[in-house]
Amino acid sequence: MKALIQRVSEASVTFGEPPVTRRISQGFVVLLGIGKNDAPDAAKWMAEKTANLRIFSNEEGKFDKSLLDIGGECLVVSQFTLYGDAKKGRRPDFTLAAAPQDALAIYKLFIAELKKTGIRNVQEGEFQAHMRVSLTNDGPVTIMIET
Repeated sequence: MKALIQRVSEASVTFGEPPVTRRISQGFVVLLGIGKNDAPDAAKWMAEKTANLRIFSNEEGKFDKSLLDIGGECLVVSQFTLYGDAKKGRRPDFTLAAAPQDALAIYKLFIAELKKTGIRNVQEGEFQAHMRVSLTNDGPVTIMIET
């Protein structure tokens, strides 16, 4: 499992017809990729890691506060392309990504586990849909976490 976490001052995702938009204020956008060898138990670990990742500044400007500490929000977007391998050729190979039915179960489990941590607002994109993600990266701060 891979999570590309971006600290944001605001973000939204729009998808569907008619368009549906989901928004958050200060917090994280989590682009979540599920690999074909990922097990469901990784979702709980990743959710805990995300909620407690200290990448918000304290009074001295040091990374010392988590999403929970600041009362932040979280927008989760499925992103199988995190498993794209572009070492050979010009088109990425996605064979390391989980099959959609397997990925969906772990994606939903991650969101459920994230909500259990106490994050006050967890929003999500639409799995396997074309989405338009808009965000204001704060810092910028972007962290990759892998299980």
